[in-house]
Amino acid sequence: MKKRLLSIFAIALLIAGCSKGDIDSVNSQSLSDKNVSTQTDSINGKSKLAVEGTASIDASTVQQTIKGFGGANIVAWTGDLTSAQRTTAFSPTNGIGMSIVRVRVPNSSSEFAAEKPTIDACKSFGGSAIASAWSAPASMKTNNNIVGGKIKTASYGAYAAHLSSFNSAVGGLAAISPTNEPDYQVNYESMELTAPEVADFVAAQGSNCGAPIMAPEPFQMNQTYINTYLSNATAKSKTSFVCGHIYGRTPYNLGNVGKPVWMTEHYTNSSISGDDWSNAMNAAKEIHDCMNAGWSAYVWWYIRRSYGPMSESGNIQKVGYVMAHYARYVRPGYSKISCTSNPTTGVYVTAYKSGSKLVIVIVNQNNAVTYQPFGYSGITVSGFNRYFTTSSTNLSTNSIAVSGGSFGINLEPSSVTTLVSY
Repeated sequence: MKKRLLSIFAIALLIAGCSKGDIDSVNSQSLSDKNVSTQTDSINGKSKLAVEGTASIDASTVQQTIKGFGGANIVAWTGDLTSAQRTTAFSPTNGIGMSIVRVRVPNSSSEFAAEKPTIDACKSFGGSAIASAWSAPASMKTNNNIVGGKIKTASYGAYAAHLSSFNSAVGGLAAISPTNEPDYQVNYESMELTAPEVADFVAAQGSNCGAPIMAPEPFQMNQTYINTYLSNATAKSKTSFVCGHIYGRTPYNLGNVGKPVWMTEHYTNSSISGDDWSNAMNAAKEIHDCMNAGWSAYVWWYIRRSYGPMSESGNIQKVGYVMAHYARYVRPGYSKISCTSNPTTGVYVTAYKSGSKLVIVIVNQNNAVTYQPFGYSGITVSGFNRYFTTSSTNLSTNSIAVSGGSFGINLEPSSVTTLVSY
């Protein structure tokens, strides 16, 4: 997406797809398998009623490898990030810690160089860049227009050369997509391609696009579209990453597609400030859902936007702080490991490791202090640095000593917490 805001139709889809009924599912584990207890928080004295179960972490059971968490920077449409804003976006020590920047492949080679400074900045902080083409140059399309139309079969080679030239101009991409939402008809820069048509291009020219292919990038991570694309064996062999967006769609496991899955664009609500805490908590749960679905990347839409991680003036907003709970501490190359995803009513947990380091991210949707017990195996831990964000605090920190393979903590009401072992 989106040179401008979604159409009314798309907004309706988004609202429907992000309803509380879809995102706030309750663990089916029976109450007889859990402990129900009332406890008092040692910090603020608030009492709580917790329907709790242990979050069991098994570091020996490795799931997907994490590519990262990021956002889009579309220079032609919103202007580039400033130098200070790049640090705010990508620094894992004093910024959000985004490790992916997504950019647009311009239609004209004269615009290529403008994308490079922010790409270079992301890389300097240990991240990577991915690129999507909203449209091939008009001369390479069936309607001679950057809106709608298809790639001319006769122009497949020229279009691949165009993508490869962009990759070279910006200094190398982690992946490139020849299409953006090819299954979604719009009135701005776009192409309308069936899954077999995207597959035909990749089968013919996927090895000549300069960077690994991510595809087919449908509007709602449509599995039928993805599976149809992957049914072209040659296209599948030339595809490194399966990617898509989740507008109006709750993240779900695609099954064995044989490739890492990346979520390459979404935002939760463009009419609400990125500093709105309820909206930020929706984003936190959405990131959890993507990771729990087995996906390896989560990429927000515009990095700098009123509804985004960073305000137009360059300040981190609440959406940015909840993204930081993942992006700062779960870096590229970390592995997601087995963990009870919804151990307690309203509590959602994912766990990750890198070598001997264990990282746990916890989203507490409850409006009361909630006690959460943990058990861990397959890794040795002596303690954690704890970071938590609430409606009134940002990445507050303290430490927790642990031993014996289990521990418990009181989660602040409506909060996101990250535990990083030391």
